[in-house]
Amino acid sequence: MSSPLNVAVQMDPLEHVDINGDSTFALMLEAQGRGHKLFVYEVPSLALGEGTTTPGGKTATQVSASLRPVTVQREQGNHATFGEPARRSLGEMDVVLMRQDPPFDMAYITATHLLDHVHGIGPGKALVVNDPRWVRDSPEKLLVTHFPHLMPPTLVTWDVGQIRAFRAHWRDIIVKPLFGNGGSGIFRIKEDDQNLNALLEMHFARSREPLMIQRYEPAVKQGDKRIILVDGQPVGAINRVPSGDDHRSNMHVGGVARKVALTERDKEICAAIGPFLKEHGLIFVGIDVIGDYLTEINVTSPTGLQELERFDGVNGAGAIWDCIEAKLKSVA
Repeated sequence: MSSPLNVAVQMDPLEHVDINGDSTFALMLEAQGRGHKLFVYEVPSLALGEGTTTPGGKTATQVSASLRPVTVQREQGNHATFGEPARRSLGEMDVVLMRQDPPFDMAYITATHLLDHVHGIGPGKALVVNDPRWVRDSPEKLLVTHFPHLMPPTLVTWDVGQIRAFRAHWRDIIVKPLFGNGGSGIFRIKEDDQNLNALLEMHFARSREPLMIQRYEPAVKQGDKRIILVDGQPVGAINRVPSGDDHRSNMHVGGVARKVALTERDKEICAAIGPFLKEHGLIFVGIDVIGDYLTEINVTSPTGLQELERFDGVNGAGAIWDCIEAKLKSVA
């Protein structure tokens, strides 16, 4: 086992997580089982200011947060025991897990800028997972557009005329907010659906952001596959199947997780994007595949670790910590 690490987890309130489904909780259990010391904090407690003065007289920038020591256990209603919070520099940590849920808005982006000051390996630095710069530069629905040969036909635009022409050509389309998450705000618009204009008017009256439009893929009825990659390598997958009359397969909106194997096409997709993920410090990534097409590359707060372990016995959290520990050891 490696030397114990100080691990700070940037997340939404730990008190409210689903201990049988939450991937952050799985990562924390795995870290604790390896002897690492856990702390949690929430984004609003982050602060950027002047830190210590170096021997050369230069004042270093310090990022601090209100850290609560915590121990976790898989016990419903009693899954976390907290110590007293204290404001500490994140540079005192060895690892920071950036695990708060989207929305991917300016608050989220600002948090990545603050963590840029901390990210690294060595004195006064902490390995931030995933790399905050590349989280910021890789919103899930836009990162995938750098691999157009893997995607279904796709349009990103503010232009209503372009959207209407896309629907006229492909007839059956999916309309989704570019920075949405959890399946929220995703609509299927068929050829004879008269709601497209009203939907566009409503969206653009409320938002300055463009929309993503994609051809509807009937294969989604068989499921939207979530493939987990660790340091660019696939470790397994789960299938999320829509329930009832809902076209969406996200588990946040009632999709049901099922066991599934990787196909040759899945492996081809992973081989195409894996080197990019590894090169840019995107250690824990979840991609979405419908049929033969890659639809999203999730780098902000991917999910699926607990389902993967239940279905296939694959310890994805262990693979992630193996990778983190190896990176730290390589420069020790």
